[in-house]
Amino acid sequence: MIKIQIPATSANLGAGFDALGLALNYYNYVDMEEADGIHIESLDGTEIPTDASNLVYDAAHILYDICGRKLSGLNICQTNNIPMARGLGSSSACIIAGLMGANKLMGEPMGADDLVNLSAQIEGHPDNTAPALLGGIVTAVFDGKRVQWVKQEVYTPRKFVVTIPDFELKTEKARQCLPKEISHRDAVFNLSRAALFSASLLTGKYENLRTAVDDRLHQPYRMELIPHGKEVFDIAYSLGAYASYLSGSGPALMSIVDADNEFFVGKLRFALDRMGLEKWEVHELHIDNMGTRIMNE
Repeated sequence: MIKIQIPATSANLGAGFDALGLALNYYNYVDMEEADGIHIESLDGTEIPTDASNLVYDAAHILYDICGRKLSGLNICQTNNIPMARGLGSSSACIIAGLMGANKLMGEPMGADDLVNLSAQIEGHPDNTAPALLGGIVTAVFDGKRVQWVKQEVYTPRKFVVTIPDFELKTEKARQCLPKEISHRDAVFNLSRAALFSASLLTGKYENLRTAVDDRLHQPYRMELIPHGKEVFDIAYSLGAYASYLSGSGPALMSIVDADNEFFVGKLRFALDRMGLEKWEVHELHIDNMGTRIMNE
């Protein structure tokens, strides 16, 4: 039995719609071994499919088929710390777990590029799957067949504080609210800010980040689906956040905070409670530069 650790991810990073993503030290765990038949268990009580429709199993089965190997079944045990449908890459974590596990069980016939490409084909875009697999911050372009990607490791004491609402927002619904066309001016607006984000984070120009996460392609539309979202952004900025943005398609809200701002989480928690949002979670996270790994090698 192999044990796989898969990080949560935060995609888009404001203006980098479907192109930028980073991995965070908030993990799912999957135990996997070949078996006769399908045996799937949730170790944390999260409701998951226990048949062939399970996303971990499905991804593993796809890789076995591609490699021409017969799969009689798998034993899979999942610990799902990454909340589902919240904008933290839960589905990508399952896909990457299935591919990494299957690849390891078959003797690693596929390399990193192969797994990046296949995971993007399964998910439809690489902004979560690529950083989940590779770690760090990843810039990726998917042409429908192959992914061109660059991973950059980020060593910064800055914190990524995520506010997780107590409701789900399916990616399909979050995409339906987006406009079919945008203006040339808005395209230029986003291109410049997406480029500014990575450069500023990597070089320590943190004062640029508030401008860099500004966006006209998805956040203004998706924020309408998140009650109190704009208020949380305002509170985060009032508490000294460098930047706040919608994680993935939401509803999770991410803030980048200086390491010396030690009471940020407590103050944000207090503000949320005062707003009647006691069930919203707040977690202090950091960038994971390792990506998915087999823990018991």
